[in-house]
Amino acid sequence: MTAPVDPCVVDTNVPRTANGGEDLRCQLACIEALQALMQSGHLVIDDKFRIITEYMKNLSSSGQPGVGDMFLRWVLTNQTNPSRCTWVEITPKQSDSRDFEEFPPDEALAKFDPSDRKFVAVSCAHEQRPPILQATDSKWWGLREALVACGVTVHFLCPEHIQELHARKSGS
Repeated sequence: MTAPVDPCVVDTNVPRTANGGEDLRCQLACIEALQALMQSGHLVIDDKFRIITEYMKNLSSSGQPGVGDMFLRWVLTNQTNPSRCTWVEITPKQSDSRDFEEFPPDEALAKFDPSDRKFVAVSCAHEQRPPILQATDSKWWGLREALVACGVTVHFLCPEHIQELHARKSGS
């Protein structure tokens, strides 16, 4: 993928992988996607800073030393710029604050990682249902068909790498 689809949601593993990963091709794909996004793209985030908070826990807000850190700096600078970022409201469920009303109620997604549900909920809450950029979380690969069936698009920046990871972790 040479440039992100506009607008898009970015899973935290994309900037983390851009900062350095086990697979150089995957790292370069993440760098390329983030640079394109920062140059001319549009990011969708939640209005309660759940995604930004996760970015801040995993990246350096100084913008250095890696491209992932530069991305966080860009997010912090542009989060209130409506031509670069859109905030959407997502509603936590009373039973679990990591689950959201906007998350698809499909049984096939029942075991979806609670810490990643915010990315799916943000995509579902936005009128254009923007794709989610994903790098290295092999659980997403295993649930890709269920996500598509629920109208959620995931752009795997490193499809060969994530497929290999999924096969190794699932024993197939």
